[in-house]
Amino acid sequence: MSTGEFDNSATRYPEPTYGHPDYDAPDVIDDLDDGDFTAEHVGLIVPPVEIEASRHLHRLVAGWGMLSDLSFSDLLLYVPLPVQSEAEEKRFLVVNQMRPNTGPTLFLDDVVGRTMSAAQRPAVATAASSGEIVDTVIDSVWLGERIRVTAIPVRFHDKVVAVIASESALSTTRQPGVLEEVYLEVFGRLAKMVSAGQFPFEDEEVLAAGGPRVGDGVILLDQLGKVAFTSPNAISALRRLRISGRIQGASLTELGVETDTTYRAFFTARPAAEEVERNEVCVVIWCIPLLHAGRVDGGLVLLRDISELKMRDRLLISKDATIREIHHRVKNNLQTISSLLRLQGRRLTEPSAKAAIEESVRRIRSIALVHEILSREDGDEVNFSEILRPLVRMVEEGLTSPDRPLSFEMIGESGNLPSPTATSLAVVLTELLQNIVDHAYPPGLLMSEELPKVRIEMLQGAGVLRVDVIDDGVGMSGEADPERRPSLGLSIVTGLVSELEGRISFAPADEQAAAGETRTATGHLRRIGTRVSLTVPVVRGPIATQPPQREAE
Repeated sequence: MSTGEFDNSATRYPEPTYGHPDYDAPDVIDDLDDGDFTAEHVGLIVPPVEIEASRHLHRLVAGWGMLSDLSFSDLLLYVPLPVQSEAEEKRFLVVNQMRPNTGPTLFLDDVVGRTMSAAQRPAVATAASSGEIVDTVIDSVWLGERIRVTAIPVRFHDKVVAVIASESALSTTRQPGVLEEVYLEVFGRLAKMVSAGQFPFEDEEVLAAGGPRVGDGVILLDQLGKVAFTSPNAISALRRLRISGRIQGASLTELGVETDTTYRAFFTARPAAEEVERNEVCVVIWCIPLLHAGRVDGGLVLLRDISELKMRDRLLISKDATIREIHHRVKNNLQTISSLLRLQGRRLTEPSAKAAIEESVRRIRSIALVHEILSREDGDEVNFSEILRPLVRMVEEGLTSPDRPLSFEMIGESGNLPSPTATSLAVVLTELLQNIVDHAYPPGLLMSEELPKVRIEMLQGAGVLRVDVIDDGVGMSGEADPERRPSLGLSIVTGLVSELEGRISFAPADEQAAAGETRTATGHLRRIGTRVSLTVPVVRGPIATQPPQREAE
């Protein structure tokens, strides 16, 4: 059968129904949505499809909405299933489908994951075996309509790896006009490129979901790059760019469109895209070279006006910059307050008053650290690990001394936290570290060259952040008991944890030492130490219920 014309003679073959055993064959992707199941899954499901061929199919389905719109039809992507013997009937798996934006759909339900036999889809089977495009019209018993089917073999490296079926009902076919004739002609040219392995292009970058569609505007270029056809929406897009005068017969550059997209596409025989902005109007231009016998003999240009999207982006960028500036100013103000408190503290002579001022300064600096990180980041979330490191350095510089050194170790990652959570958590950890320095290592506890160690462990999972602060000090018997002798710092800690809807617990760091064993197997002295465990929800909702579990040490 000729690939350039449709056969008007009807071919009858049995169509599957929902009660048909073939149509209700086990679906391999029942747990996936149609949008989630792309050709990347083919390599996992169908052994004959190699990884590179699967990527070729992924590029195809990423942009095949254009083919569906140009053909005014539904597209189904069939992949042949392996057969156990020559006598076994060939079967095909529907791995993806696309509905047109330019016409009604034929399939109200998704058919992705269904299997079809060669008897049910003879045009698909013929295209797969012959490697040629098959056009036919069939009487569908299932749908009760005459259906036009175009089966296009998808070739990759001289091998047919899949078949695209373009299917549309004759009863809903649009009345032929210039636009319809041009669209169908371009679809035919692209279909031949698919069957020849020339489309999609191997090194083509997959456009985002917001890329141009046929309904946004179409320009057809001849082999010289001159405009041969312009859709009404494309004319409107050009007029918004202040392009006036006759469009037909001129190149985009001659029309005044400041772009070299078409030249690059024609010269490299590869698609090219560019954003053209004039005044407050921004239009995406995507040019696809049309190939024949390995040479460029025309081009398809899709246009989309993204002025509104650009305006939203500018507003978001402006908003982000404003928020970062606010965080920067808050940080500066907190540093000013901290400096004023230091000046006030130097004039005091009472030791307890000086200590209270120093504690307040450290709390203010811990909050300023969060705002400093936020002033450099986009959004309202911050990686708390980036706050913890300078926070520990601040404690080392302000609380420890050469005669009382401490070794700090940070393990794990916190992930991103909302800024209010990060701010409260920074103050909580500052108080806990200060409590360790003040109470965990009283004079005479350590040997002359012994270096005390403090570990901070972080683990995030199931919407909960767990932070453990562990020291090898004297233990809670010598520290301020959080329940019997609540200090101001621990009162701040419990209050902030309660506001975060979290939990805090105090326990011995060494259970054996707490049980009375004073030395290790190697003879080293055991100390009880303290483990303070914090669990803070980072996601509000039912999933943030159980803290992540640590592996047994």
